[in-house]
Amino acid sequence: MKQRVVFLPEGVAVEVLPGTPLFRAAVLAGIEIKSSCGGKGSCGNCLVKVEEGKAEIKSTGKLSREKQEEGYVLSCQALVGDEGLRVMIPSESRLEEHRILYDRPENGEAEDDACLAPEGIPLCTQFKLALDPPSIDDNTSDLSRLRLALRREMGLNRPETEINISTSALKNLAGALREGDWKVTVILAHFQRYAEIVAIRAGHDDRTVYGLAIDIGTTTVAIYLVDLLTKKVVGQHGDFNRQARYGDDIISRIIYAAEEEQGLQELQFAVISTINDVVEELREKAAIPEEDIVQVVAAGNTTMTHLFLGITPRFIRLEPYISTVSTVPAVKAGTLGLKVHPEAWVNSFPQVASYLGGDIVSGILYTNLAHKDDIILFLDIGTNGEIILGNKDWMVGCACSAGPSFEGGGITFGMRAMSGAIERTVIDPVSLEAQVKTVNNARPLGICGSGLIDCLSSLKGAGIIDRVGSFQADLPTPRLRRGEGGWEYVLVWAKDSAGVGDIVITESDVKTLIRAKGAVYAGIRTLLRMLELDESVITKVIIAGGFGNYLHIHDAIRVGLLPDLEYHKFEFIGNSSLKGACLGLLSREALDEAEETARMITYLELSVGTTFMDEYVAALFLPHTDLTLFPSVESVENRI
Repeated sequence: MKQRVVFLPEGVAVEVLPGTPLFRAAVLAGIEIKSSCGGKGSCGNCLVKVEEGKAEIKSTGKLSREKQEEGYVLSCQALVGDEGLRVMIPSESRLEEHRILYDRPENGEAEDDACLAPEGIPLCTQFKLALDPPSIDDNTSDLSRLRLALRREMGLNRPETEINISTSALKNLAGALREGDWKVTVILAHFQRYAEIVAIRAGHDDRTVYGLAIDIGTTTVAIYLVDLLTKKVVGQHGDFNRQARYGDDIISRIIYAAEEEQGLQELQFAVISTINDVVEELREKAAIPEEDIVQVVAAGNTTMTHLFLGITPRFIRLEPYISTVSTVPAVKAGTLGLKVHPEAWVNSFPQVASYLGGDIVSGILYTNLAHKDDIILFLDIGTNGEIILGNKDWMVGCACSAGPSFEGGGITFGMRAMSGAIERTVIDPVSLEAQVKTVNNARPLGICGSGLIDCLSSLKGAGIIDRVGSFQADLPTPRLRRGEGGWEYVLVWAKDSAGVGDIVITESDVKTLIRAKGAVYAGIRTLLRMLELDESVITKVIIAGGFGNYLHIHDAIRVGLLPDLEYHKFEFIGNSSLKGACLGLLSREALDEAEETARMITYLELSVGTTFMDEYVAALFLPHTDLTLFPSVESVENRI
């Protein structure tokens, strides 16, 4: 018999079967709770308080005895029993609105036109045709008549260029031709060797047609709504990827998809529903119906692309690490459940390898890297650090697992870049006092990735931690203290936080961050060593993605995350995955180029051989065991 669970303070109720985790019940109630571990009970982020009733507890994880006595439980480990429950979800356990990165900031504002109009034609276009009506002497079929008119309009003289037609358009063809007195508006999708009539409207319809460019990130989903006739972005919106409820990182999601009975379907539904809600917001603002969106282009890493299409990612994480698909076939939107025209084609950017995906290929397209003479280092740093080195003649790439710490995962007070997240940390080296800046200048709730790098740099600069990340216990400041899990530094006192108590960074957090930054830098060094090059050959470092966009170069070099190069060589380009998807949407030739680029990249598997591991161990210091690799940092160290 189903039991009633009421979630506070909203008072939202849901009825579920006994044995259902509270975390799952909250999802069914439309409430998103933080989780980094995919429901394994290890992260402790999904804390809730049982106000009335009794839940069956599978595990308490790292939950303190004090919290347990107060009625707190881990929602993923607390099961609904044989009686109803009233459950309070504290603010620190909730997933709130994320900061979504669309464009590179320019003077605090986004670019007006996120997409430069590329050469070529969009993947889907519109033609207004006037057909010769049939007669008793001309009994050509409606479809043949339409194809002939299209060929004339498009200048297609070769009979081998096939023009197909969707089933729904074919059913509508006869009525539309006669209703429009043999004038019709045709929506045509373009492929390499053929085209397809997606839809037909009676008469010469003045409505425009739209496409979607989508960046499917591990953490967030960002979308452009694009007018395919004017090649202008007319709307942009995004949200957190609801797959996050199953784990912060792609490995957690692969495991969930493989091990849970309906895991793959749940993960696909989570991302599709995220996209649909964002699209609905865009449509309502632009006042357009679903059927006017006739083309979709998506870019994401290999795992995100598989989950988006409902393809198992199981073997991506199993040696020899093979994905199901690299060059991704186009599919119809209706088969995915996207709320656009059901006959709209959905194109996905090609993948390079299991951990080097379409998002990085899309970024390369946007940066025009494949046409550059100079050697460029391209970084997209997140849960999975993707790295490309090369130019127009050659490109090599690798992926290094930095873990979820750059997204706030696995850190005591880590969080994503939401309101209240500390994004800037400065510690005075004399007073050892901390100053923080938060997203939206809200009261502090925790600390996000860019704030963590600042914090690590400031802790080292103030002498609070040494080169291996150990706290210096004899410093004269009340902010440095021994907590339950060891030494910790108080970033924000409880009186100044958003009701979450003292916000601290622990020695364990510091070591986790050092491992994460070490993995990224080791990936860079491994690529250089394999090519027998050194960092001096790099003329530019292009940094993409949300985490990278808010990095401070000085601090990132100081901790050994980025190579010690002149600051002018670093360029932040924002969400290059989204912008590249937009270029692909607006140019068949650009999307074809992306496929050529993906084939051009030589993928380096870091688990083969010992080079990466040697570099990784050497990078587990601040900034590195070899200070000659960081001359600007070494000079400061020597002065101190």
